[in-house]
Amino acid sequence: MGLSEGFLAEFDHEMVSTRKTLERIPEDKLAWKPHDKSMGLGRLAGHIAELPSMGSRVMQSEMFDLASRPPGVKPLVAESQKHALGIFDKNVADLRAALTGASDADLQKTWTLALGERKFYSGPRIGALRRMMLNHMIHHRAQLGVYLRLSGIAVPSVYGPSADEGM
Repeated sequence: MGLSEGFLAEFDHEMVSTRKTLERIPEDKLAWKPHDKSMGLGRLAGHIAELPSMGSRVMQSEMFDLASRPPGVKPLVAESQKHALGIFDKNVADLRAALTGASDADLQKTWTLALGERKFYSGPRIGALRRMMLNHMIHHRAQLGVYLRLSGIAVPSVYGPSADEGM
């Protein structure tokens, strides 16, 4: 089994779980946040929805310098559940297509994330995909689960039963 096949199996499983969680976002609480330092629920859902596009960026380039972002680009804030799911589904499909055609050599090429001279990551693309996209998404999906719980919304089962769902 090549690197892309192994990663795709993990990717597909995590995307199903992430979509199930995004399907639960309450549209009447998109501005709500559990703490002043927290993202609003709509921003958190938007960030999760846009994260697969980070994987596409990894596959289509050799680096991303955060300092090169155009001025005025604003972070995505989900306007509705449908909005978040539409962006998520498109980004997942785009990344899956890029991964399907990737060779082991493609996934071993060096990819770098930087802010000017400061490097946050420089290593194999497969590592960037796991660290910068997949693990990052899992982290924020867990945060969204806490937002759901605090909002009185059932948290979906992800790796096994949740306190709200048997399976």
